Amino acid sequence: MERYICIHGHFYQPPRENPWLEAVETQDSAHPYHDWNERVTSECYGPNAAARILNGKGRVALVVNNYSKISFNFGPTLLAWLESNAPDVYQAILDADRESQKNFSGHGSALAQAYNHMILPLANARDKYTQVLWGIRDFEHRFGRRPEGMWLPETAVDLETLEILARLGIRFTVLAPHQAKRVRRIGEREWHDVSTGTIDPAMPYLCLLPSGARLELFFYDGAISSAVAFERLLDRGEDFAHRLVSAFSPARTGPRLVHIATDGESYGHHHRFGEMALAYALQYIEANGMARLTNYGEYLERHQPTHEVEVLANTSWSCSHGVERWRSDCGCGKGDRTGWSQGWRAPLRQAMDWLRNTLASQYEEKARAFFKDPWAARDAYIEVVLDRSLHNVEHFLHRYGANSIDAQERVTALKLLELQRHTMLMYTSCGWFFEEPSRIETVQVLQYAARAVQLGQELFGVDLEEEFLALLGRAESNVPAYGDCRRIYQELVTSTVADMQDAVAHCAVGSLFETYPKQAKVYCYTLDLEERREFRSERAFLAVGQVLAHNTVTTEAAAWLFAVLRVGDYDVMGRARRLQAQDSYDSMVYAMAEAFQGQDLQQVVRLMDHHLGVSSFSLASLLRDEHRKILRQLQDSALTKAEAAHSLLLAQEARIVRSLSSMGMPLPRTLFLERSFFLNRTLRKALSSEGLEPGRISSLLEEARELGLEVDRSELIYLLEKRLEREMARLLASPGDLLILQAVAADVTAARAVPLPLDLGRTQGLYYRLLVTLYPSIQQRAREGDPESRRWLSLFESLGEKLSVALPGAS
Repeated sequence: MERYICIHGHFYQPPRENPWLEAVETQDSAHPYHDWNERVTSECYGPNAAARILNGKGRVALVVNNYSKISFNFGPTLLAWLESNAPDVYQAILDADRESQKNFSGHGSALAQAYNHMILPLANARDKYTQVLWGIRDFEHRFGRRPEGMWLPETAVDLETLEILARLGIRFTVLAPHQAKRVRRIGEREWHDVSTGTIDPAMPYLCLLPSGARLELFFYDGAISSAVAFERLLDRGEDFAHRLVSAFSPARTGPRLVHIATDGESYGHHHRFGEMALAYALQYIEANGMARLTNYGEYLERHQPTHEVEVLANTSWSCSHGVERWRSDCGCGKGDRTGWSQGWRAPLRQAMDWLRNTLASQYEEKARAFFKDPWAARDAYIEVVLDRSLHNVEHFLHRYGANSIDAQERVTALKLLELQRHTMLMYTSCGWFFEEPSRIETVQVLQYAARAVQLGQELFGVDLEEEFLALLGRAESNVPAYGDCRRIYQELVTSTVADMQDAVAHCAVGSLFETYPKQAKVYCYTLDLEERREFRSERAFLAVGQVLAHNTVTTEAAAWLFAVLRVGDYDVMGRARRLQAQDSYDSMVYAMAEAFQGQDLQQVVRLMDHHLGVSSFSLASLLRDEHRKILRQLQDSALTKAEAAHSLLLAQEARIVRSLSSMGMPLPRTLFLERSFFLNRTLRKALSSEGLEPGRISSLLEEARELGLEVDRSELIYLLEKRLEREMARLLASPGDLLILQAVAADVTAARAVPLPLDLGRTQGLYYRLLVTLYPSIQQRAREGDPESRRWLSLFESLGEKLSVALPGAS
């Protein structure tokens, strides 16, 4: 067949980690999810690894891994997050690349991506090289092979970037049609102008670079790509398939390629159930012999370029003004924000450039004492980012270090390289993409810049923050409350800074509320609790201890003393400092214990000041996620007591609310908020109870509807879906356990009776996994007369009916 179809998905999230903790903290805008990575994984990355195809009765007939049939790239920082936080999805992506090699003549479908989505034409040559190299090394580490192609962030391109791709062994990349300047048949002299987006996307092109190097380029079909992203083409998989096939011209002979490229998030996140439309379209095309599915590597092996192309430098796929979206007020991304300006983009980039350049010269000078070649060491540092074990760090330093170094010098060497990593992370494209710098994306890149400033202070003894803030002051916010990026930095960034003392304080305060292990992991810190003594009275709790703290990124380690006092529920005060040689821990503990047992809490605080200094911490010193968790626990305890104490009052209020509602009178605002709060709390408890009671949940939802109360439906749906997924995962781990199977069936039956629009895709996918792996063997044992297998089969098939999953052979 000479008709080929290739669908490329660019799957990407910006790095979201707090740079002092190396972990993503709660992002309220992603509610009810913890953060945007979790949300998009649930809506897109996971569903595409287990996409459902329905039969004519609306039942799940097949569950397929979309990634194995398309071309795709994942951002390296996103893959790192998936590896730790969604390992099943991560493994499915790697498995899909291996499966795609079987589908496509040995060519894997995964493409590499420049490391942290920096706009390469706006980067200096050194950063361009490192970004491409890190993308390649990360890809090799994860996929176990060399990448054939690389996705350029925002497809932003210039000749220097293409030269670097070619030099590092990349064979091809994918661009938008309007990024081509002119084309000609290989061997001919006459060029044809295609700069208005008129290039024929149905073939690969050869790009000859000034150095003499060569690269193949694909230019995707712009019209169909746009229809997928913006025109609801994913509403029906069959329509999607026909639209792809319609691009083949009956008048053309020879091999023809129809290929599209969009954000991968189109398939499920931007368009709900888009992954199902994709799965159906792929199956429909293959089943009906409409075209052969392929990927770019396979197509190039079969069909070499017949035409040569020149590109339009400094262009991208998402800005009609080239790459201005990331450096000027070009108007892209403004949306319907009348009167808003993006004049902040240029001064923000100028501030980042100044910081990078200032730190680069200081890095180069100081790093010479530690590395044979400071920039070669930076290029190779991805090896450490991918494996921070002490053994690997020492191997890296032995290979790239100038001399043998001790533990303290190792810390300095790693801080130098971390400085460079953060001066690249601060250029992540999303920081400039949207309309306003107080959004989380710009705050994130400012956090990376702040970490670079801090490391510069520690390494070089120079405080660059004031000058950096002065430059940020030129970048004006559209939100009057912030004014400019200086204030955004001061209000939204500095509050997220956390150092080793903060990790110790977090551990000390947290140990008052829950049991901490002898070795605790607090984000990128490990804390070995070498000694801890506690003293309790009716109204107070004192803990005193020694802890060895270790930063797993820089390998910095130090011993700390701490003391923390809790009076009642919320009053917490503590002190911590580094252990010194002359410290007498036992005498400190004895003095504090004596004062505490004598109920002289003021003396306890004075002793804390005397022994540990006056720098204090409190309940608010808990790091964000743990702080919220503890506050929720305290709040829940207080509310449970309040409900018990005021149950009669709450019942009387309920009658008043119903009376007002029956007369069509609006509720007083305070009463509306109170009743909505308690109703949501009751619903959350009902969804978390051991046995689901659909009748009770339904009546509560009906009560909310009748009284016009505010219900957080998205959270309730989230809780119920996650409950079913956990139960099904338990069954997957112990598939022969009939009690678990019965419990899952009961929960699914109850959930189906609750009037909430649930998406059971993840639960159905886990069920389907058992259907294709375990079900056939148990079915065979049941046929042979095994009573236990017959019982299991009956329960399992009944569960499939409840989940709307078609059994093999069912009509």
